[in-house]
Parts: sequence; structure tokens; C-alpha cells
Amino acid sequence: MIIIGLIAGGLTSVSFIPQALKTIRTQNTSGISLTTYMLFTIGVALWVIYGYFTEDFAILLTNLITVIPSLTILIMKVRNSFK
Repeated sequence: MIIIGLIAGGLTSVSFIPQALKTIRTQNTSGISLTTYMLFTIGVALWVIYGYFTEDFAILLTNLITVIPSLTILIMKVRNSFK
């Protein structure tokens, strides 16, 4: 079952990378909801903590991978909101 969890989490995690790359490349965050990315990033960070404390490798690893592009987009959105 851990394989299914890793595949599912891996696909979900990788799905954020194209958005992060596009956002970095274009510096355009106008179509991105600050509230959505803030809530999503906090939620993913909490999943990382949950995975750590429950020793669930699939949840920990896949959400750790997801938090990186999500946090990147969130930081850019916040920075662009105050320009």
C-alpha cells in the first residue's frame, strides 16, 4: 500500500512544479488567489508534521515535496501583492 501512497502523493506533488516554474519565469501572480495558496500551503505543512509524528513516510515525503513549489508561489504572490 505504501507504493500506492507514494505514487498518488508523487503525482500530486509534481503537479505543482509547472505552476511554480511558470510563476517564477513570468513573475505574474495576478491570476493566483492569495487566500487559496495561503490555506493550501499551511495545510500541506501540517500534513508534513502529521506524517512525521505518525511515521508515515508516504505522507511525509510527498507533502514535503509539495510544500516547496507551493511556498515558492505563495511567497511570490505575497511579494507581488505589496508592489
